[in-house]
Amino acid sequence: MDGSGTDDNIRRLTRRLPESSDRPGTVATRSESKARPDDGKPEARPSDGPEQAPAAGRPTKPKKSLRRPLMFALLPVALVIGGYFYVTGGAVMSTDNAYVQADMVGLSTDVSGIVRDVLVKDNQTVAKGDILFKLDDLPFQLSLQRAEAQLGNTRNDLLALQASYRNMQTQVEQAKTDVDFNAVNFKRQQQLIANNFTPQASFDAVRNTLQGAQQKLASLTQQLAGIAANLNGNPDAPVEDHPRYKDSLASRDEAARQLAHTTVRAPFAGTVTNVPSLQPGQYLAAATTAFNIVSSDHVWVQSSPKETELTYVKSGQHAVIEVDSYPGYRWTGTVESISPASASSFSLLPAENSSGNWVKVVQRIPMRVRVDNTPGKPPLRVGMSVALSIDTGHPRGFPHFLTALFGASGARRAWRQ
Repeated sequence: MDGSGTDDNIRRLTRRLPESSDRPGTVATRSESKARPDDGKPEARPSDGPEQAPAAGRPTKPKKSLRRPLMFALLPVALVIGGYFYVTGGAVMSTDNAYVQADMVGLSTDVSGIVRDVLVKDNQTVAKGDILFKLDDLPFQLSLQRAEAQLGNTRNDLLALQASYRNMQTQVEQAKTDVDFNAVNFKRQQQLIANNFTPQASFDAVRNTLQGAQQKLASLTQQLAGIAANLNGNPDAPVEDHPRYKDSLASRDEAARQLAHTTVRAPFAGTVTNVPSLQPGQYLAAATTAFNIVSSDHVWVQSSPKETELTYVKSGQHAVIEVDSYPGYRWTGTVESISPASASSFSLLPAENSSGNWVKVVQRIPMRVRVDNTPGKPPLRVGMSVALSIDTGHPRGFPHFLTALFGASGARRAWRQ
């Protein structure tokens, strides 16, 4: 085999390789046709294949959304409704700066003594008049007996004075009779001595007797006046009207009052607290607080809203009370009173706004709301936080700039007319 033949074979092979690489489907088809035994049968195609191809390629029209036109149509309606609620709203003043308050009293007594019995327990509910504790009453019983004895002595002394007055009246009458008799006898002796029918000694004796009777009458009269003064100038008045008797009676009543105050009762219905601070055998000085009682009947809400929130709030307006401790429960009430001064005005060191470093601070005005404590609701305790709503009956109205604008235009029209 010569060299020229080999070169020709290489050229032929290089010409066939690009043709086979440009048509790969031909080689694959040939190899595949050799591998399949049913080469002469036609291929099975899906019936819907040719129909779906044009449908997938056809462009579809998008559906129009009604959301945007509907939103633009509802926008004026929403603005009108919102404006209506804004103008007609704002009639309720609400604040959470409010707390439950009630009458609280520190129980004490005005007598000193040793505690004998404590008849209540801590946080116990008591009714008005229930006995809370007692002091040892023996010293006070003895004082009462002494005062009653003194009252009896005073009564007897006054009765004795009245008897002495009557006796003195009798002596005065007798002294007057003696004076009258001696005066007649003295006149007779004067006539006899003038005619020298009686000695001078007899005349002097009669005169001396008359003077003695007159002095005795004067003395008895003074004694009678003294007894009458001791009987308050009215000897015939009842003994019970005499000042001395009234003084003794007051002493007896004071002793009885102190004895009664050894038993301390509840001044009103409520709940006692801090009871363990008082124990039997303890000496309790007068006016010393034993423990406290909190009223359960007279309950109110103490609120301190801002001064800008009290523009239309007045006494007598209806209020709704919601207590944080009892969600879902509501109490009704009435505005009872509004303080005439701010809370800071009663402070020990009120703000001095005349200095150069002045900063305006919104003040708070104390307000008291009476609570209608209906039965069947949870108990209200002092210090509970409250959300308070008061119906002032004054809606918010149009904004100020609108009212000012309409008012100015109306004034201009009236001026033009």
